[in-house]
Amino acid sequence: MDTNKIIELASYTLPALITGGTAFVLFSKFFNNEENRRRFELLKENQKQSLPLRLQAYERVVLFLERINPVQLLLRVQPNGLDPKSYATLLIHSIQTEYEHNITQQVYISNEGWEAVLKAKNSIMNIVTSKSVTEGITTAEAMQKAIFEDVAQDEVATDIAIAMLKNELKRVF
Repeated sequence: MDTNKIIELASYTLPALITGGTAFVLFSKFFNNEENRRRFELLKENQKQSLPLRLQAYERVVLFLERINPVQLLLRVQPNGLDPKSYATLLIHSIQTEYEHNITQQVYISNEGWEAVLKAKNSIMNIVTSKSVTEGITTAEAMQKAIFEDVAQDEVATDIAIAMLKNELKRVF
């Protein structure tokens, strides 16, 4: 083959390769952009559907925290002449029942938010348990009074968890 034929072949092949390569790159970018656009639309649609569920979950968890707040809990669950240990068992059962009723809400809340809820629940249960075995507390009414005094002095774990959930919810919007 002589040089003229090679140059002629190259002059036909090279522009075809450049055109083909350019078309490949452009089509690749176009299809990637289309795929990203579809993903974005799907994500947007999913968020539109899941946002009301997430808001409802936050509402239910805040309601749970309000219901296990020691002040609200003690006002709702009266001692009725029980001894401190029986009253503590009744209070813990009430907390646990509320928790089990709302446990599925953790699906819609961040891990940090749910950990704050668990810490608050466990903190309240620890307060109730510790006051039930405190020396000098012989009646459920005395235990109730001791818990009220304890809560009045310190910030309650449920209030901390509610504040955290509110801040987390602000980030959602």
